[in-house]
Amino acid sequence: MGLFSRANDALLHNPSTVNGATADITITTHGSDWYWAVCAVMTVSTFVFIGLSFTKPRTHRIFHYITALITMVAAIAYFTMGSNLGFTPIAVEFPRSNPRVHGTYRSIFYVRYIDWVITTPLLLLDLLLTAGLPWPTILYTLLIDEIMIITGLVGALVVSNYKWGYYVFGNAALFVVAWTVTWTARKHAAALGSDVSRVYLICGVLTIFLWFLYPIAWGICEGGNVIAPDSEAVFYGILDLFAKPVFGALLLWGHRNIDPGRLGLHIRDYDEDPAIHGGVHSGAYREKNNLSEPGSNGTDAAHTA
Repeated sequence: MGLFSRANDALLHNPSTVNGATADITITTHGSDWYWAVCAVMTVSTFVFIGLSFTKPRTHRIFHYITALITMVAAIAYFTMGSNLGFTPIAVEFPRSNPRVHGTYRSIFYVRYIDWVITTPLLLLDLLLTAGLPWPTILYTLLIDEIMIITGLVGALVVSNYKWGYYVFGNAALFVVAWTVTWTARKHAAALGSDVSRVYLICGVLTIFLWFLYPIAWGICEGGNVIAPDSEAVFYGILDLFAKPVFGALLLWGHRNIDPGRLGLHIRDYDEDPAIHGGVHSGAYREKNNLSEPGSNGTDAAHTA
């Protein structure tokens, strides 16, 4: 054994038994290794995105912060799944004869949905802020997205065929989100200039293409028990890698020369606040315009009297 060689013993420390039920359709060491690999990519991406934020003034870092939070949350989720934690055994609706998916209980990683319920709204926030959408439309779209994720989680935890009802609700929500991204927000981005439109189209098309693959993954994993949990790990992992680190890199590269003010994001730092530096209540402003303190014995007080 080499000096740095070490076996992945996560499955030994964290067996596939939760609350007295044991998942017999669960990940192997190969699946755990893959989850650890994705965790590493998410972690490195987080540090890169945070590091890049220091190349910008604080008032221009909003997209860096949002994007770094996306990969940070994903890193924690993949750490959990690589450790064979954050799951519960759920009886499958469709027992299979294939030895890779043969059994009664399948591991359902609810931590994946905790990840998504946090990160998918942040992904949409990155996109919709880029397009300069009004806040009511953004908030409405984020809520629809939450419905999409939560119905997916509930469906995954339901044993009977009623899970497919939640699947339909989730897909309906996905279509509403897709409409906002591909139509409403696209028109807003186009009105803000070719550079904004370009980065929005690249990231928006990538996002919607990937998001329409997630229901397929759900249908053959949590829903239909068609592919093994190791294959599930690879399927979801590849989608998440493109949807988060790759998306983030493309978005931040596209934003490198875009002033957030053009998108309606007028963010001030403390030393740029007119109420403190040069505002009507600041000492500099009053001295320049020969004004007295409000409520003093000067003009204001005389006028009040």
